[in-house]
Amino acid sequence: MMNQEVPFVSIEEKLIQDFMRLPDDKKLEVIDFVEFLQSRTNNDLESLMDEIIIENHEALKELAE
Repeated sequence: MMNQEVPFVSIEEKLIQDFMRLPDDKKLEVIDFVEFLQSRTNNDLESLMDEIIIENHEALKELAE
């Protein structure tokens, strides 16, 4: 039995390979989903920053003086 090495494929390479095999309408769905994930991440970050500002309002006010 021969020991064959499996070539390493990065996550990015795998995604690109799979993406290229999709029909155009499915590619558009993938793009929409990626944009959704990015916006959700941005919204999570904005919410976290808002929460930090609210929780530390008094301290931030004092620092501004």
